[in-house]
Amino acid sequence: MDYEPIRKVVDSLAVQPNLLDYGATCASFSWEGVRREFAGLPEGGGLNIAHEAVDRHAAGPLRQKLAIRWLGRDGTVLDLTFGDLREGSNRFANVLTSLGIGKGERVFALAGRIPELYLAALGTLKNVGVFCPLFSAFGPDPILQRLSRGDARVLVTTERQYAKKVAGLRDRLPLLQYILLTDVEEDPGEGVLSLPRLMGAASADFTIPPTDPEDRAILHFTSGTTGMPKGAVHVHNAILTHLVTGRYVLDFHPDDIFWCTADPGWVTGTSYGIVAPLAHGITSIIDEADFDAERWYRILQEQRVTVWYTAPTAIRMLMRAPEEQRRRFDLSALRLVHSVGEPLNPEAVLWGERVLGLPIHDNWWQTETGGIMIANYAALEIRPGSMGRPLPGIEAAILWRRDDGTVEEVTAPDVEGELALRPGWPSMFREYLHDEERYRKCFAGGWYITGDLARRDADGWFWFVGRADDIIKTAGHMVGPFEVESALMEHPAVAEAGVIGKPEPVIGEIVKAFVVVKAGHEPTEELRLEILGFGRSKLGSAVAPKEIAFIDNLPKTRSGKIMRRLLKARELGLPEGDTSTLEA
Repeated sequence: MDYEPIRKVVDSLAVQPNLLDYGATCASFSWEGVRREFAGLPEGGGLNIAHEAVDRHAAGPLRQKLAIRWLGRDGTVLDLTFGDLREGSNRFANVLTSLGIGKGERVFALAGRIPELYLAALGTLKNVGVFCPLFSAFGPDPILQRLSRGDARVLVTTERQYAKKVAGLRDRLPLLQYILLTDVEEDPGEGVLSLPRLMGAASADFTIPPTDPEDRAILHFTSGTTGMPKGAVHVHNAILTHLVTGRYVLDFHPDDIFWCTADPGWVTGTSYGIVAPLAHGITSIIDEADFDAERWYRILQEQRVTVWYTAPTAIRMLMRAPEEQRRRFDLSALRLVHSVGEPLNPEAVLWGERVLGLPIHDNWWQTETGGIMIANYAALEIRPGSMGRPLPGIEAAILWRRDDGTVEEVTAPDVEGELALRPGWPSMFREYLHDEERYRKCFAGGWYITGDLARRDADGWFWFVGRADDIIKTAGHMVGPFEVESALMEHPAVAEAGVIGKPEPVIGEIVKAFVVVKAGHEPTEELRLEILGFGRSKLGSAVAPKEIAFIDNLPKTRSGKIMRRLLKARELGLPEGDTSTLEA
């Protein structure tokens, strides 16, 4: 179905957008010019994310400006100014120094949206360590894989998360030296320490060591369809992308109140839940609680949110709520709504215009890109269902792969191919930790190959077609089938497992597993429920399968690879396509 573009009369917008002339801005843009906007560290002139996001503001007229308003699930409100963030992150940096944790060492966080996580992130960056957030709903297996693969030295978490998920893993994590608990006043045991006690004893003064723009800063894990989770490494120079995307895509202005609903365990929650708004010196709302339509509308009203960044899953859940519920709240302060995480269907864009009074601006990027790459902008028309146009400074293309592995750029409009980006933007990942070969495979013919399929129309708008791999996107979370399959096969009755994403109208996809049972076991309803529970205990509710079907044999290639594409086609009644490599 075709949708009429949503055109905007710029003069009627409440705030004049930062990006008015897309073509002229792209033509004159340079990353070198953006770098000159940052003075750098006072000593040595290096570039450190935490200095540019916090300390430079705290040293000037924004010291007492509200940086973060934290809303606790129990009604608690905590306000942190830029001065507060500077002192709190200094204390955490001093804690790391006192523990002997130095440059390049990995500090993990397993926590929800709590204030300590934000201080830990900024303090780690000040210490020139590498911050790695984990999704708080992960079960023990995903946590173990990431802590092990990431060479974790420090883990910041809560007493409950530690006792439930981490305590039993410590003998398998010889490099993990310290567990810092955010909610205990005394040290529980050897290597398990009270973070409040340590912070209370630490100095509020800290001098950031020399930081090269290419020093490692943030490590995010993204699951692949085969093998272990991939650890994408980003550097301090990434803040240039965060500054530009905050200016041109999210259209930040000095008086904005910004709310990013993403969990900090995912890249959106760090790039846009922490770094970008702080770099712009604006106020962020952080809500500890999970999704609730009534609560969300109340926050938008009471906090006078002006720019809102959320996910398609949340938007679809709001779409299911009665429209009368929305009409009880005053959202007149809101001027921009953005969405990311998976393609936003046209109906959601139009629902936003009808119910919220504003169209929803979709944008596209990946963990590997570190920041928004393609977007719908405040002053440009929206073509419902489109990803939008590339960010100034970003070159995007559609490629075809030849049989010999080389690539050919597609210049004709509306031709499907692999979406690719020209390497060199500041927030591009610099490596997959401990996996150089996999990193090299992401590049071909002078392009970064994103793994997504897309097309570009005659006017330069990009349109998402589908994923070139089997990643499952469920409720805004990315789930790798291999991870789930491996966990299920630890059950004594499971011989093999194949996992797919099954479309679901609210959360995008649910994880469905096809299980082959071992000889001597019967595929009963009782066993199905037992395996479902086993999966939840191993992986956590966000990652574990929601459905399990028993199957006699999994479709495989002759080389033994599971053909998940066939599983999905058969489940949905779709054409099976090429089966020439199917195992006889």
